[in-house]
Amino acid sequence: MSRIKTQERRNRILELLESSQEPLPGSVLADRFKVSRQVVVTDIAILRSSYPNLMATSRGYIMLHADKCRRVFKVRHTDEETEDELISIVELGGRVMDIYVDHRIYGTIRKPLDISSKRDVDHFMQDLLSGVSSPLKNITNGYHFHTVEARSESILEEIEKMLQEKGYLVESQDAAVIYEPKSYSKG
Repeated sequence: MSRIKTQERRNRILELLESSQEPLPGSVLADRFKVSRQVVVTDIAILRSSYPNLMATSRGYIMLHADKCRRVFKVRHTDEETEDELISIVELGGRVMDIYVDHRIYGTIRKPLDISSKRDVDHFMQDLLSGVSSPLKNITNGYHFHTVEARSESILEEIEKMLQEKGYLVESQDAAVIYEPKSYSKG
């Protein structure tokens, strides 16, 4: 492919992202358009200003589709229960988009996850268990939030029920309110 104009390249990147069901790594986009990875990063930053549903994940860039439902769950569990929490969500059809905490000093700290399969959970747990760092949730005494995406509200209802049954779901009135961002809403 010969070099193309900047706007045309951005339009093609957008088309690829809109048609992809999986994240597209920046290196793949750079190879496809014969530009540097930094050029792709710049293109994505510019596209994100007009397309807030364009998300950067650890596996690449993905366009979140409007036909998906999303909900934020406030949860708390031990480090040993992390794998069970994530597998339980994906087995019910959820995609764990991120994790975030609201720290009283540092504010909201968010990390994209994009976990949608047992394989993703396995990779995440390998990284987590490598011992390089402790889980983000530990800076707020285990309290944290996940944005979960699913095909329907009924799937999100099932996920909420499961989290509640396993004792992971935290209700807003619980003592952990100090760890709750002002923008938190249960639905």
